[in-house]
Amino acid sequence: MKQSSSNRKVNEQAREVIASILLFEISDPRLELVTITGCEVSYDRSVCNVFYTTEPERYEDVAAAFSKASGRIRSLMARKLSWRIAPELRFLLDRSVDQAERIATALERDAVRNKADEPTDADVPADADRFADERARAQAAVSADE
Repeated sequence: MKQSSSNRKVNEQAREVIASILLFEISDPRLELVTITGCEVSYDRSVCNVFYTTEPERYEDVAAAFSKASGRIRSLMARKLSWRIAPELRFLLDRSVDQAERIATALERDAVRNKADEPTDADVPADADRFADERARAQAAVSADE
């Protein structure tokens, strides 16, 4: 979906307000250490998809807490924003952070494995230098003939 600058501002405004509500006005301990990674507000502002992330072992607890607190968050959001309607809030788990962590771990393992597989000077055969010298002499002879 193409986003205009005004739509991006609305999305960012919704994200900031919801994050502030979670930080200062909701006292549910299950919603501590939850990060709001983004919001997507519909064009008519009737629906707001809220993307969040937290530790993997807390996914179910946080989802239950959001379903319980969504009405309260929605009413607090309506008071803080000057929109005509309070959007319906849909809280969706953002798994991109987990995927990025998995990719980073795989890259680290691959780097360690590649470092272990690098040949050392002891692994290079002594004849390799001789073959390199012969190849250089052959190329010089060909270029001299031309």
